[in-house]
Amino acid sequence: MPQVSPPPKKAARPSYGILNKFAHLAGAQWIHDALHTFFLIYLARLSTSDYGEFMVAFGLASIILFLGEFGLNQPLVSALSKKYSHKGDILAQYTLLKSLLLVTGWFGVVGFIYWQGYTPGLKNLVMVISAGVGLEAVASSFFVAIRVEGRQDLEGRIKVISGVLGYGYAIGLLALGAAPHWIALFKVIENVSNLSGGIWIALKKTDFAGLTLKRKSLARTWATAKHGSVFVLMALAAILYNKANLYFLQSNGGPTKVAQYSVTWEMVDGISIIVSNLLLRSVLYPLFVRLWKNDRREFKRLANNSVRWLIGISIPVMFVLFIESDRLIGLVYGGAYHDAMWMQKWLVGTIICGFVHNLSAYLMMSQGKQRLLLVIYIGGLAVNLALCATLIPTDPLLGTCLAMLLTKAAVAVTTTTYCQATMRIIDVKSMWRIAAACAAGAGLYFATAPLGIREIPEALALVPFVFLILRWKKELAAQKAQAGLA
Repeated sequence: MPQVSPPPKKAARPSYGILNKFAHLAGAQWIHDALHTFFLIYLARLSTSDYGEFMVAFGLASIILFLGEFGLNQPLVSALSKKYSHKGDILAQYTLLKSLLLVTGWFGVVGFIYWQGYTPGLKNLVMVISAGVGLEAVASSFFVAIRVEGRQDLEGRIKVISGVLGYGYAIGLLALGAAPHWIALFKVIENVSNLSGGIWIALKKTDFAGLTLKRKSLARTWATAKHGSVFVLMALAAILYNKANLYFLQSNGGPTKVAQYSVTWEMVDGISIIVSNLLLRSVLYPLFVRLWKNDRREFKRLANNSVRWLIGISIPVMFVLFIESDRLIGLVYGGAYHDAMWMQKWLVGTIICGFVHNLSAYLMMSQGKQRLLLVIYIGGLAVNLALCATLIPTDPLLGTCLAMLLTKAAVAVTTTTYCQATMRIIDVKSMWRIAAACAAGAGLYFATAPLGIREIPEALALVPFVFLILRWKKELAAQKAQAGLA
């Protein structure tokens, strides 16, 4: 009797190791952030005005960093992902472009601080911090090459070592009472270490064979610059609408009010950075680029899963930061930052806006829609400048919060609406579940609030989200098992 061959099995859904890669980068980021947070808290408790000036310096330096990282790292991912790419030539081109951006941006920052008439001490601080932070953008090119090879674990190790070297120097000098511009050299130390480690690992673990910038490569560099100009302009618009309110606040309120705002913004924005920089940019974006070229169905499935998880996680995080703002700020920074306690209640809304917008932005870029995204970012900058000019002079602290929240909301609504219209990234069933969890959590909170023990209603309000996340994990496991058996 002839044997009948069983039907071929469907290929199981690929395992991208997303959580493992994210864990390596997140571990390094948490160590770095712990050192950064300890340094800033120590500084904030020693001097409110020095803390405010450091935050102004970091804000200006981040413009240079964002231009180099966001502006050129995204097209660099695509270039290195091509099948027959020559990594040495590509990295040489992007290193040259980033170096030119670093020098141009540094001179731009110097011109700005002289135009604003900052004090000599603040000028020195800004110039040193900006130079050190700018080097991070150059180092990140080699980390991108490592990420494309899936070796986020090596990147994490380098960043931990560099962070310990840099922040160890800074905290030591702060304890000795050194001048701020000497302390600021820690960023130069940290990022020289990052750059050296990135080049060394790229040479050892990838097929990058050195920065071979030949004559043909020089010709291609101009084409690369033209292609990357959209990303650079997009990065410039994005970082300006994220930082403009800080400089309006400096002009209208001085470094002490900048310190009040920066304390809570560091806490709120730190959450967004972990998700946007590590999960979305370093792990999911390279996957989206590859899947858009090779597997559109898998691209959409991954996008749908990502958006529901980001929204589902952002809401309980926002709730905790909102309801515990007085304790968190007071415990960490002390009673001198009482204004930051109520400001945090306004700023938590930027978390869900940042989560959803950044996912939508990376989805659009993976499809080559960066020109449309540039238009949206320019619109966001125009809205932000108008809000800053209108709201901050009237009420500096509240105006600063509202300008940021309304700008983030406007940009998020625009990008998410586009992605929903073209890709259907939001699953209605998942949104109903999230809404039900919100309603159940609110019911539990208000039902137990009269007990007078604030921890009880706060904990109960989170219970529905715990069940929702466990349910999603079960469904994902079932989907994987079904795909493996099909």
